[in-house]
Amino acid sequence: MPSKVSCLYLLTVVCWASALWYLSITRPTSTYVSQMSIPIRKTVKSHKNTTFTNIRTRSLNPHAFEFVINEPKKCESITPFLVILISTNHKEFDARQAIRETWGDESTFTQIHILTIFLLGWNSDDVLNQMVEQESQIFHDIVVENFIDSYHNLTLKTMMGMRWVATFCPKAQYVMKTDSDIFVNMDNLIYKLLKPTTKPRRRYFTGYVINGGPIRDMRSKWYMPRDVYPDSKYPPFCSGTGYVFSADIAELIYKTSLHTRLLHLEDVYVGLCLRKLGIHPYQNSGFNHWKMAYSLCRYRRVITVHQISPEEMHRIWNDMSSKKHLRC
Repeated sequence: MPSKVSCLYLLTVVCWASALWYLSITRPTSTYVSQMSIPIRKTVKSHKNTTFTNIRTRSLNPHAFEFVINEPKKCESITPFLVILISTNHKEFDARQAIRETWGDESTFTQIHILTIFLLGWNSDDVLNQMVEQESQIFHDIVVENFIDSYHNLTLKTMMGMRWVATFCPKAQYVMKTDSDIFVNMDNLIYKLLKPTTKPRRRYFTGYVINGGPIRDMRSKWYMPRDVYPDSKYPPFCSGTGYVFSADIAELIYKTSLHTRLLHLEDVYVGLCLRKLGIHPYQNSGFNHWKMAYSLCRYRRVITVHQISPEEMHRIWNDMSSKKHLRC
């Protein structure tokens, strides 16, 4: 007979499909929120954050949000070698499931512990919130705070992830932050970059480092108003599509963010916090923030690839897993 989990999973998939079909014909396809914002109604309180009570100065950004879905006991019985924080939104169930079944599968590596956590905000549509709650009850890998989930609140989502690691998983060795349309070559990430048999690094941050400045064209997705950021150059920052850091930095970045004016460009904002901390990100060409046509040998050389659909993720993962014996 099918297991309880299998039945719940099947029910969730059916409910997701029905809900998304209903939303596609009755609601707008997207919601634009132009500023950092919180939902009007309050939700259930969660574990109180006790890690940062020693901050005595007045906060510029108090991050006054509550966990409405949380996994506070995820690290109680284990010490993860790597925590993967994946930024996603409510309608991306297929992407989350593809990650769970491919590179984000926590059982892939038997000698080390890896945790996969999906980060979301709160949606204005109660149907979508309920679907995510049901998904969370099955997989126990979702964390949600009660800020509005939108592109302009991606910085809040990443700071939530930093807060979660520092509060509920402080003994982890490394953290990766990435997006739901990224393929990660876990073998390269674990064995070639992080190397579990070596001494863990501290104050370490790496990814695809960008040295650039603000875009003043209001038509651009990355437009930055001069009154928000007047400087002509950004500090070096890693593309938000994927970066890796030692877990001690999570608390440092979160604390620093409380006293750093928020920017909606999440990766630039993390770079600002790193500059305040005196931490310089290391360039690593294995992190790609663009799409690459699939080739077995090409994908064996990288750590991340951008703009990968759930279908492609399965196909790439299956091909690479079945051809490990082949040489390039």
